[in-house]
Order: sequence, then structure tokens, then C-alpha cells
Amino acid sequence: MESKLKAELWDKMHYLFRDFNDRMVHVELHYDYKINVDALKTVLICFFEKAPVLHSSFTDNHINPYWTVMPYHIDDVVSVIETTQEKLDADINTFLTQYIPPESYIQMKVAVFNHDDKSTLCIVENHMCMDGGDFKYFIKALCKNYNDYIEKGISPIDLRQGSRSYEEVYEDFSPTEQRMARSLYKNICSKDTHAFPLTPDNIRDFSFIARRKISPDKFLKIKSAGKKHSATINDMLVAAYFYSLYELAGFDASESVTISCAIDLRRHIKDVSDIGVTNHTSWMQCNIPELGRDIWQTLQYVVHSANRFKKDKFMGLYGLPLLSLGYKILPYAASEEVIKIGYSNPLIAMSNIGILEVDKLALEGHEPTDGFMSGAVKYKPYVLLSATSLRNELTLSMCVRGNEEDKKIVNHFFDLMEKNIDVLIAGE
Repeated sequence: MESKLKAELWDKMHYLFRDFNDRMVHVELHYDYKINVDALKTVLICFFEKAPVLHSSFTDNHINPYWTVMPYHIDDVVSVIETTQEKLDADINTFLTQYIPPESYIQMKVAVFNHDDKSTLCIVENHMCMDGGDFKYFIKALCKNYNDYIEKGISPIDLRQGSRSYEEVYEDFSPTEQRMARSLYKNICSKDTHAFPLTPDNIRDFSFIARRKISPDKFLKIKSAGKKHSATINDMLVAAYFYSLYELAGFDASESVTISCAIDLRRHIKDVSDIGVTNHTSWMQCNIPELGRDIWQTLQYVVHSANRFKKDKFMGLYGLPLLSLGYKILPYAASEEVIKIGYSNPLIAMSNIGILEVDKLALEGHEPTDGFMSGAVKYKPYVLLSATSLRNELTLSMCVRGNEEDKKIVNHFFDLMEKNIDVLIAGE
């Protein structure tokens, strides 16, 4: 008999996002030794059994969508590719830009690229299953269980299980706070029409991942300069993002622009140890009224906007009851159409995924020498800037479905980001 899993609210929402992006989340980690593939497969088999959504097929039946747990073979999940240093980047790009259909019987693909007695570990997974926050947790758990299995013979089954429901965000509120949070029907989606200046959509466009590294020296200076202005690293990056956008796109300096910044809703959950891997991400609309006379005023606008959100106890929870109601009162196909009318997907967004902790990503004592994580490939005109750091080296990335001209535009944007970061850290 087939086993079925409930399609949770965020599963449905990320399925709806098929019109905006490919829903894939990506990670790339480089190691200076060869990964034990048999051990890796053993851990993944155990993890897939602990999180069956990873080997399930999504069914959109227009009434009440669901997941069907499917049989699979681990060799369909894990690929081992022998390559060379010269071919490595191209091989990785081909793997990372692939698309896993939601109706597939597996929702994660893993590749080990071997070259010169070294390995690069790459993973692509469907955002419907888990967001960047839980993907980071999954990878750290993967590394820990791999080490425990090889070094201590411990069965690799230490992965969180439990509810995948969005309602977990309410559990630690008092009864009064729960009533208030469950009544936040206000839709605060961004209505800004400013867009990143990519070329027009074309059927011949292809997926690519553009990235730019910021040196550890600069990254530490960003931290230091931010403290002097009561700004977080995220505030500093968003200010540089705004300033670069106005210059790149030619926005009028007197116009107001919004960048949507991802928020991890686990901030509202005291203990996530009994919650399954899932999505708990919302958006904060960082708005500036104008460009400002210089980048320092832009930073002041960013800090002011961000602090307004941070002071709100229910940060990120607005609109969730409205989405839930929309899915409950109408058949799924109808609710999708209604939600599309009321929901405005942000044209310009940023996700600061944060630190990739090398000690927790070590395999058999070998810490990753390089790596990054990024969000989905966005479809024009939507863009998402992802940020991760590893060994204090910051990686900015954009996953885009575009063409060679779009690559040039994104790389020029990164040039502007670097220039504006340099202004922000001048004197540090």
C-alpha cells in the first residue's frame, strides 16, 4: 500500500513558485581528500528513511495535493564523477544547474567529483522539502553521521524527525500571543515594481550560477565598519546592494526601492530538535525612501528599516494565516489562483544564508577548503542574491536563467558591489 505524506503550506507555496524560479537549493564543498562514497551512501540511505519526503513524488490533484513515498535506489541519488581540475568548474556547474521535477521519486541529487586525490561534494535539493536553514542543518548532520559511522561504527540515523507544519512557529507563544499571531492576516508582500536590469526573457535562455568572492580581510572589515554604525553584516551588504542597483539599473535617486530579505522563522521556535526538515522562511521588506546623498545615508535608511521589523515580536509571521485560510476554504487549484492575485513575489531579494562552519562540515578530519550555498535559479525579471561565508571568505551568488549578456550584467553588478563595499570599509 502506498504511503502518503501531507503537503504542508510551504510545500504548496514553493510549488506555486514554479512560475518564478526552479525551486532548487545548491551547495558546493571542496575537500583535500577523497570522500568515502560507500559511507556517504549509507548515511544518505538512513537519512532518506528518516525524512521520507526526500524520496517522495509530489501530486497536484487540484483538490488536495500530497506526497507519495516512493521506492528508490541510492545510485539514483549519488553520482561519482571522475574529472580533472581543468574540467571541474564546468562539471560542477552542469550538476548544480539541473532541475529536479516535483513529481520525481527523489527530491535530492548528490555528486562527488574526484580529481587529483581530492573530492568536491555537491548537493541539489527541492526547496519544497526544506529551506536554506534546514539544508545547512542537513549537511552538518550528514557530515557528523558520516564521521561517526566511519570512526566509531555508529549507525548514521541522527537526523531530526517530526512535524513539517508551518504552525510550529506558534507553539512557544503564550495563548494570548498565539491568538494575536494567528490573526495577522495583513499581507505585507512587496509591491515594488523596480527590477534588476536583465535582458528580455528568451526561450533560448539557460540556467547559470554567477558568484563573486570577497576576501577574508574585506569581510572582517565589513564587520568592523558595521559595528561603528550600529549595522549588522546583513545591513552593510543590503546597503551596498541598494547602491549598486540604483547605479546598475539607472533608478532615479529620488525613488523609493524595496529589497525583500529572507527571515528564518525558527527565531520563534525555542527548540527545533523535534521538528522535521521543512521550510520556515518568510520575508522582511527592507525599504529606503530614496538613494540618499551618499552610501552612508543609504546605510542609515537600511538600518532604520531593518530595526522596525526586528522590534516586532511577530516578525515574519504576517500573512501566514491568510495563506492558510486561502488553502483551507477553496479547492487547491482555486486557492492557487486566488493566492497568486494577492501574493506579490519580490522582484529583488536577498538571502543571507550565513556561516558555513568548517569544523562542523569536516569529513574524517578534513575541513572544507572552499564552498558556498545558494538559493534557486530565478526566472526573469526576478533575482535573488545569496550570501554565505566560509573561513571568513564571503561568497555572493546569483542563480539566473538568462544568456551571456545577462552573465555580463550580473558580473558588472558584482563589480559595483565590491566597489561600494570598499567605500563602506574605507579607513578600517
